[in-house]
Amino acid sequence: MNPAQHITLCGKQLHGLRHICAFFDSRDEQYAVLTPYLKEGIERGDQVLTILESKTHADHTARLTTAGIPVADASERGQLKVLASEDTYLKGGSFAAERMYKMLEDALTGARESGFSRVRTVGDMEWALQEVDGVEELMTYEAHVNQLASQHDCTLLCAYDINLFSGRVIADVLATHSHVLLGGRIHENPHFVDPVTYLQKLALRRKPASPARIQ
Repeated sequence: MNPAQHITLCGKQLHGLRHICAFFDSRDEQYAVLTPYLKEGIERGDQVLTILESKTHADHTARLTTAGIPVADASERGQLKVLASEDTYLKGGSFAAERMYKMLEDALTGARESGFSRVRTVGDMEWALQEVDGVEELMTYEAHVNQLASQHDCTLLCAYDINLFSGRVIADVLATHSHVLLGGRIHENPHFVDPVTYLQKLALRRKPASPARIQ
């Protein structure tokens, strides 16, 4: 890779596995951090994939346009895709880790076949606050996604509103991402757990407790 073409986020070059959990406490903060990352991707010829609830699409594209991203032109040539959570994470009204994994895998493979050597994504995770079937599989999905991040030239960023998610969810998010973005700074994540180890721990956590023996 040409050093000049490194991915930059928060002014820092990213290396190796690039599966990022990004914590924000407002939409203004989120876009202040992410629009330069997305704009850089468009300017360098990467495919940029964003996923968020459809009700926020108009505001999303307006913010990207204000930041100097040619939304209409990039969308027309397939370089920028703005997808809805309802059609991806929650397709059919529920979440399924295996289905979403395959959808992301197909998107990464399709980008390469369309001539894009690299993909940058942003997935707004607010959909996971809904009480829908399968949402408990989210961390299984997040752990498995590290396999895709190691197989493709991609940067996979998951945006979480730190005010809305519980401490337990945030701890699991930290365990499943190689990098963490917080307070406008990005770091290699010291809390990252090898996916196989994490999934084993998750399975043990979900295993029903054995009934107490009657003495």
